[in-house]
Amino acid sequence: MKDTWAEILLRRRSNPDTGEYPKPVRELLGEMTAAAVLLQSNIKFDGALILQIWGDGPLKVAVVEVQPDLRVRATAKVIGEVAEDTALSQMINKHHGGRCSITYDPQSRRQGQQPYQGVVPLENDDGVSYERLSDILEQYMRRSEQLDTTMVLGADDVSCAGLLIQRMPIKGQDNLGGEQIEFEEDALDQNEDYKRISILTASLTPHELLNLPADQILHRLYWEERLAHLIQDQAHPLKPHFGCTCSRLRVGAMIQNLGIEEAQSILSEREDIDVSCDFCGANYKFDAVDTAQLFNSPNPQPPSPSVLQ
Repeated sequence: MKDTWAEILLRRRSNPDTGEYPKPVRELLGEMTAAAVLLQSNIKFDGALILQIWGDGPLKVAVVEVQPDLRVRATAKVIGEVAEDTALSQMINKHHGGRCSITYDPQSRRQGQQPYQGVVPLENDDGVSYERLSDILEQYMRRSEQLDTTMVLGADDVSCAGLLIQRMPIKGQDNLGGEQIEFEEDALDQNEDYKRISILTASLTPHELLNLPADQILHRLYWEERLAHLIQDQAHPLKPHFGCTCSRLRVGAMIQNLGIEEAQSILSEREDIDVSCDFCGANYKFDAVDTAQLFNSPNPQPPSPSVLQ
């Protein structure tokens, strides 16, 4: 994830209007990026997976989107100061209004079909705010997916990484051993094998995760366990890479959604409608002629691209 994360940080740092994210925001967004890639890779969903956290602190929203081919884009919006030692709860859950959501948006939606979304608060049942993204996502998986989950996440200014352990449902004849499993063994928090693996996984530190090779981490944690390596398709390996889905066509559609009166109101105050993508920094300009063409065509096609990096 080094190259992908470096690209995301570079684009933000190169934006003269924003500059780089504060350190706590960089670390959270990096952990979100690693987590979203892990989740998308694990479910092999034919659509976009969108991990989002929003709240009532200076960090208003952080979003990571991962496509089926592991194209990744990420952004965050900060209003106010975020000191280097700001805790996660103070950054985004200051008044207990923070939320975390995961949205699964199919590539080919049927008519009327809506994306699936699960939402959880950023605190436990006792109202105590979580201070780690991994705790929030483990809670999400338990509440929304009914899956025992353990995550270790880490991010710095060089890389982001994650380790995901999940206990998949084993009841019935489709489990790997072909054995009948009692219901109690297949319920949350009841499987002893998973508990053992979870404890081993939780002993991994973010520093180790970011600095040790994957094989060395697996050996250190699970040297007494039987490990099976799944061989990836070498002809078409999937690797995380930066990629934005913004386009002039999409921005034109957004302007159409504003309505012609709102678009004309903007143009009465300035020479053009200027829209910049928060994810990649691309800039799209629509002057009066471009905007008129959007609303006059029965099947509007935007004029020739004018993208400024």
